[in-house]
Amino acid sequence: FQGSRGHVVIWLPQQIWPTAVTIWLVSKAVSPSREVSSAPKDSAVSGVDEASAETLLGTFTYDVHKEITQTFHVQVLQEL
Repeated sequence: FQGSRGHVVIWLPQQIWPTAVTIWLVSKAVSPSREVSSAPKDSAVSGVDEASAETLLGTFTYDVHKEITQTFHVQVLQEL
């Protein structure tokens, strides 16, 4: 992956109301380069309703100096 931005879309078979998002990245110990400097730092998660209206659920900052698995609570808890 080249560049500083990426985009992932996940379509689920039915509607859900997420309460948290967990990001799990490779650890330095098993990384081929023994570093994680290319790990994504800032992320945004949005939900889309049946009419394709998008709602920002939260923005999150992953800290490579903390645990490799980090959970971030959704900031919008209303139904989409």
